[in-house]
Amino acid sequence: MTKDYRRLERIMKGVANHRRIQILDLLERQPELSLHEISEILNINLKTASEHVRRLSIAGLVMKRSAGTSVRHKLTSRGVSILKFLRTLE
Repeated sequence: MTKDYRRLERIMKGVANHRRIQILDLLERQPELSLHEISEILNINLKTASEHVRRLSIAGLVMKRSAGTSVRHKLTSRGVSILKFLRTLE
């Protein structure tokens, strides 16, 4: 039972940042973006974008896919569900 609470905590911590929510929203509209594209579109530092995407990935909200020399990112089904949930809070 505690294991489930820790998993939920990891998900909530993964999304508990305005920039990470912004990245989720962006990836819903434009899936398969690279870190470079995410940082350019959101006008944030590449290192910052990388850390946020890493946390979203750990939370199971974003998946990574290798495409040649770049890595593409898109929402997981959990990421889609969390984004829908967040919109109910607006």
